[in-house]
Amino acid sequence: MAQITRDHIQYGATIIDYVIEFAQRKTLSICVNPDSSVCLRAPIDATLEQIQQKVHKRASWILKQKRFFESFGTSTTKRQYISGELHLYLGRQYMLRVKESNVNAVHYQNNIIEIECRHKKDAGILLQTWYRQRANVKFQEYAQPIIEQFSIYGVKPQSLSIKKMDKRWGYCTIDGHITLNPRLICAPRCCIEYVITHELCHLIYRSHNKEFYALLTKEMPHWEKWKNKLERILM
Repeated sequence: MAQITRDHIQYGATIIDYVIEFAQRKTLSICVNPDSSVCLRAPIDATLEQIQQKVHKRASWILKQKRFFESFGTSTTKRQYISGELHLYLGRQYMLRVKESNVNAVHYQNNIIEIECRHKKDAGILLQTWYRQRANVKFQEYAQPIIEQFSIYGVKPQSLSIKKMDKRWGYCTIDGHITLNPRLICAPRCCIEYVITHELCHLIYRSHNKEFYALLTKEMPHWEKWKNKLERILM
């Protein structure tokens, strides 16, 4: 079981709190989540002093990311999964139509996502299941040409899967297994391709160093545009 602890540093007049997860890895990664929390994944043998030094070095970037997320405020809208509600699919807005039926099914046409269900209370579960099914199909479809593109570097992911995550769009394990958040199916294709490209870059560079971002920029020159769009629409 991974060891998790909390720590903080002072950067000027600002206190930066963060959570550290110690894991079997060689490098330290820093992630600022949409809720402005800061999470670190560190090698098991890393000391708190070493981690503090790393955080202090990246403090300016951390605060910039926190300000970016905080500029959007907090979303409090709770989904009810009723007719007339708007939902996203591949970056487009669709109006939900929920109707009782003797079958459970979800399909879409024009600007409507229609949920047929035996019990209307099950509409949310049916839609989320449909999203996950579409994610399984579309993520593989979008990833294949990018994976082929990365073959020139002599790398290929061991697998590509999906998993519900609260604070990540995706991650790549040390042994090359890439996992994507099914919520990405709500985002435009270029946003999904950005996350896939980002994780494929981790097959070559484990940490977010200069070489990592140079490769990401080479493979997807406008990645920052799609990263920002993703964070705006799926907060």
